[in-house]
Amino acid sequence: MDKTIDLNLTFPDTKARWENFLINRGIKDFSSREVDVLDHTVGLIDEDGHLVGTGSIAGKVLKYIAVSNDNSVHGARFNQIVSALQEYLFSQKIYHSFVFTKAKYSSSFAHLGFNELAHTDTAAFLESGTPSIQDFLAKIPRIENQNQKEVAAIVMNANPFTLGHQKLVQLASSENDLVYVFVVATDASLFKTSERIDLVKKGTANFKNVVVVSGGDYLVSHSTFPAYFLKSPDELITTQTEIDALIFKNIIAPKLTIKKRYLGTEPFSRTTNFYNQSLQKILSPSIAVKIVQRFRDNEKIITATSVRQLIKNSDLKDIYALVPPTTMNFINENYQILQERIKKGMNIDGN
Repeated sequence: MDKTIDLNLTFPDTKARWENFLINRGIKDFSSREVDVLDHTVGLIDEDGHLVGTGSIAGKVLKYIAVSNDNSVHGARFNQIVSALQEYLFSQKIYHSFVFTKAKYSSSFAHLGFNELAHTDTAAFLESGTPSIQDFLAKIPRIENQNQKEVAAIVMNANPFTLGHQKLVQLASSENDLVYVFVVATDASLFKTSERIDLVKKGTANFKNVVVVSGGDYLVSHSTFPAYFLKSPDELITTQTEIDALIFKNIIAPKLTIKKRYLGTEPFSRTTNFYNQSLQKILSPSIAVKIVQRFRDNEKIITATSVRQLIKNSDLKDIYALVPPTTMNFINENYQILQERIKKGMNIDGN
């Protein structure tokens, strides 16, 4: 009978054995982006001591699942690996998990109780357990007769919240009865998620028809989307943005009766340009996509990237023209903390 064991990938021989098993099953990406985030890895050993299955956990995402079906009932080893990973999560008091997988494997996870949230020709995104996406949406505030109102949405990193962000929210606020601002919930850059959400709330407090909420697990960050089963960085960007757009279109927007999505043009970020293109292609025409030219300060485009760079260079005086007072106050009060994060290698590039 096959036996499930924990695999310690810090041991070179164990890691090499694990990688060879995955390589023989078409998985070849073992970059630090993918492997360093793994919290736990299990292996399935047959009666002869051979590795016949493996799977890993990164946070609450299942990754690197592969099995050999030789001399085994089809599906049995896959079920055993997934069950072992979920048991590990339960032992960590994590009762909600996700998997990004090739589209052809979606039904296999569905048989084990996973619910598909979205899929493309390339990949599928599924969840299991609670709180589910419906639980997430149920907690978001509504207004009276919302289905008869003009409701719009903006999704932003706000890393940090700038005058450009503020002006985009102000425009949406003036054109709609209700505006949801979803803040991407990933601690992958200089400002933490809780800090960014707080800055957006303070920077939009004067707009009484604006509701600021965390994007939770459902507005997926590029930093958390696995790429090990995709062929190229371009395919990663395209697949992730399409999955993101489909979840918004098919689940989030209908539940909140969102009819319009506001985007800022992005002259510098190739990733954001991909994202905007996917949103236009997938959301239209059922959800109107309004692309707004990025706001400028003295003909210079306002970006959160430039604010982070100024913090790194200690040019605080130049930040005042780029952010609202609430953001500037936070930067002044937490300057040393932000500098320490940069010195420890925190990423300040990207969005």
